[in-house]
Amino acid sequence: VQLVESGGGLVQPGGSLRLSCAASGFTFDDYDIGWFRQAPGKERERVSCTSSSDSYYSNSAKGRFTISRDNVKNTVYLQMNNLKPEDTGVYYCAAERSHSAVTLQARCVLADFGFWGQGTQVTVSS
Repeated sequence: VQLVESGGGLVQPGGSLRLSCAASGFTFDDYDIGWFRQAPGKERERVSCTSSSDSYYSNSAKGRFTISRDNVKNTVYLQMNNLKPEDTGVYYCAAERSHSAVTLQARCVLADFGFWGQGTQVTVSS
């Protein structure tokens, strides 16, 4: 399993970025893909997750971020609009096999994801 993030950078408050997570080494449709972030000095937190049929957003992402997946390119995107300084951090893509025992919201937690990318830095600053 390999996950490669890209698209991070420096952006002013109110700006936008689109992160990409290119996946390989597994059957993409069978996996949940999540975006998590870690700010300096803070714990890693969930941002958004997607399965083949559902999406979940944290309260901080709802209304500003959009997650999407391209099952042909095996890539998940995170479109981030109206960025705020508190969105600053390293953004990680993660993958884990989907299951229907619990909802996607319940599955979208750090401990449930076994495969991780190396992260991409997002800095929101004027």
